[in-house]
Amino acid sequence: MLAFVHHLWRHRLLLWQFVVRGVELRHRGSHLGLAWSILNPILMLGLYVFVFGYIFGGSFKVLPDESRLDYALAIFLGLSIFHFFSEVLTTTPSVIVSNPNFVKKVVFPLEILPAANVGVSLIHFGISLALVLLGVALFGPGLSTRLVWLPLIIVSQVLLALGCGWIFAALGVFFRDILQMVGFVSMTLMFSSAIFYPASSIPPSAWQFLQFNPVLLAVEQARDVIMWDRPVNLFYLTYLSLTGIFASIGGYWWFRKTAPFFADVV
Repeated sequence: MLAFVHHLWRHRLLLWQFVVRGVELRHRGSHLGLAWSILNPILMLGLYVFVFGYIFGGSFKVLPDESRLDYALAIFLGLSIFHFFSEVLTTTPSVIVSNPNFVKKVVFPLEILPAANVGVSLIHFGISLALVLLGVALFGPGLSTRLVWLPLIIVSQVLLALGCGWIFAALGVFFRDILQMVGFVSMTLMFSSAIFYPASSIPPSAWQFLQFNPVLLAVEQARDVIMWDRPVNLFYLTYLSLTGIFASIGGYWWFRKTAPFFADVV
């Protein structure tokens, strides 16, 4: 872990340049620019709340006087965490293939490219999370001191996203079909991460498998400390931390192991 942290820190200026470049490229040509990072999740939030909240009458049944706004904020929080991870999964498989000059013609730390994609997604996630916190503070149940646990939850997800980003970036070089699979994987992840329903409603037979889903656990733990003022589950929090650490170390190792063969394939 110290190896990849040292590597990213040593190239921090280059990493930041690619993060800024990634943000600019994603909004190039649009009149609203970065504002779409706010509008997109709000528009999707409105659609999901209308369908699941009003048509299907969804509720998390945690707060005794839960309003539609509380339900909307809980969904928004879950979507923010999910979209951060999903954005990494859908963008990193093509990040090496779409930059062949960095692979063949120059000496370049290729690990920066997937990490920069994670950085771009993290900026979008930060904007959405700020909206959630503002909504909870002004219109929801209010923020509590349990919010101090939130950075640990976020760091675990960033490490997990880094590891998966490096793995998917390397796989995307050798298996181009992975680009066609990530859409289905992302959709499966969304419906298995308790975004629109409480985790308590999952049947025990399904929970035996879904309890190992780090995105689901991160969503539930984040809702506990932000929305519902409930203590964190230290076991799940430890699992999230270890999952993030091992994923980042394994992803970095896999990327470095396969990087010498990129030029032959690209």
